[in-house]
Amino acid sequence: MKYLSVAQTAKKWHISERSVRNYCALGKIGGAFLTGKTWNIPEDAQKPDRINKKSVVPTTLLQVLTAEKNAKLSGGIYHKVQIELTYNSNHIEGSRLTHDQTRYIFETNTVGLEGGAVRVDDIVETSNHFKCIDLIIEHAKRPLTEAFIKTLHRNLKSGTTDARQSWFAVGDYKKLPNTVGDMYTARPEEVGERMKALLCAYNAQTAVTFDDLLDFHYRFECIHPFQDGNGRVGRLILFKECLKFGIVPFIIDENLKLFYYRGLKEWPVERGYLRDTCLSAQDKFKLYLDYFNIKY
Repeated sequence: MKYLSVAQTAKKWHISERSVRNYCALGKIGGAFLTGKTWNIPEDAQKPDRINKKSVVPTTLLQVLTAEKNAKLSGGIYHKVQIELTYNSNHIEGSRLTHDQTRYIFETNTVGLEGGAVRVDDIVETSNHFKCIDLIIEHAKRPLTEAFIKTLHRNLKSGTTDARQSWFAVGDYKKLPNTVGDMYTARPEEVGERMKALLCAYNAQTAVTFDDLLDFHYRFECIHPFQDGNGRVGRLILFKECLKFGIVPFIIDENLKLFYYRGLKEWPVERGYLRDTCLSAQDKFKLYLDYFNIKY
C-alpha cells in the first residue's frame, strides 16, 4: 500500500496540514500511523468530516467498534471482542493462557501469572493479536489483498520464537510444505498463484453471502499460505469481512472447536457441518450485540 505525507494529503483534500495532523491524532484517518514524528497516511484514505461538525451516534457494529477503539473505551463491545476473539482463537491453537490472563494483558498491558509457567510466545501472540484486531477494524471496508493478509501475519508472529528461525517467513508465504491434520496443503511454490486466484475470484463478487465467507475460509485454509498462524489469520479475515458486509460475526470457542474442524474437512461434500457450527457461534455473538444494544 502507498502512503502519503501530511503535506501531500492536505493538498489532496484542500485543507491545512494542521487539520490533517489533528485528524490523525484523533484517530479519524483509518490506517494512519507514525514513523518517529511523521504521519504516514494511506493513499486511499477518505477525508473525515470536519472536526466541528455535529457528530453522528454510531449505530452499526463497525461504527461502534471504531468509536470505542478511538476513545479507548473500557467495558464495551470493543473490549469484549478483543478479549473473546483473542482468547478463543489462540486457545484452540494451543495457547495455555487462561481467559483471565488474556483479559489482564489487554486491560493492564502486564502479565498476571498463577499456577505455573506460561510460554512467552503465548503472551507475545496474545498482545500481537490485539493489534491485529485493531487492524481489521481500521481496514474493514477496504478490499481484501495479499498485502493486508501478510500484514496480519507479520503483526501476529513478530517477536515470537518462530520469527527467529531462518526458515520461518514472518509476514510472507511459507518456505516449507505443511499439513493440516492429515490434509495436504498448497506447496510453497504454488501459494502465490493460488492466493492471487482466490482473492481475484472473491473480490469479483458484488454481493457476499455467509456461505461465500465460509467458502473463502475453507479455500484459504486449504492453501495454508503461512508456515504457522493460518487459522488465526483466517479467522481474523472472517471477522473483518463480516464487518465489511454487515454480517453478524462469530467467534469459534473451545466447545465448537471439533465441530469447526470437522466442518472445514467436510465442506466440499457437506456444507451443513461448518455452516451450522458458525451459525451457532453467530447466535452467541448476537447475545453480545443485544446486551450492548447494537442493531443487526
